[in-house]
Amino acid sequence: MVAEGEPGSLVKVGYLLILSTSWGMQFWMTFIAGFVLIRGVPRHTFGLVQSKLFPFYGHAVLLCSFLNLAVYAAYHPRDLLSPSESVQISLFFGSLILSALNARWFSPATSKSMFKMQAIEREHGLGGEVGLKANAEGYKLLREQDPKYQALRKRFMRYHGISSLCNLVCLLCNGANLVYTALLLPTL
Repeated sequence: MVAEGEPGSLVKVGYLLILSTSWGMQFWMTFIAGFVLIRGVPRHTFGLVQSKLFPFYGHAVLLCSFLNLAVYAAYHPRDLLSPSESVQISLFFGSLILSALNARWFSPATSKSMFKMQAIEREHGLGGEVGLKANAEGYKLLREQDPKYQALRKRFMRYHGISSLCNLVCLLCNGANLVYTALLLPTL
């Protein structure tokens, strides 16, 4: 259902608030929160905190992506899209798909693998060190000695990499949409 006429002031403010909140949250989680935590708390605590934050974060990004796409699509009929509006709606759609995959599949799979790895690490006295470089030799030795741990680590790294890539692409999509919105502000 296409909305009639120009969006009202409340719709414009809501749209910008949702878009900027989503991008700001993504920027904070991607470039600040994780780096601060990994340098300040033990590895297993870091993993636990991430496993609690990411479901909420992933679903919040998903909701914002849906709302942004819905509002934008309501005021930009597909038949009348300019080339820049086509790019913008595609970016919103891409963000929606990637955030859904991340929130519902990749992030939970990453956490599941991480918890299995942590159980094995605890058996070997690992996980209490602060920072990724701490006791690197102990983790390397564990990978070499335990094929189950090595397989879990590969699975974790694969899902973590895909999840991080989805998150980064969503961040870029929303950043590009902020740029488009700023450049085309009068026509929102």
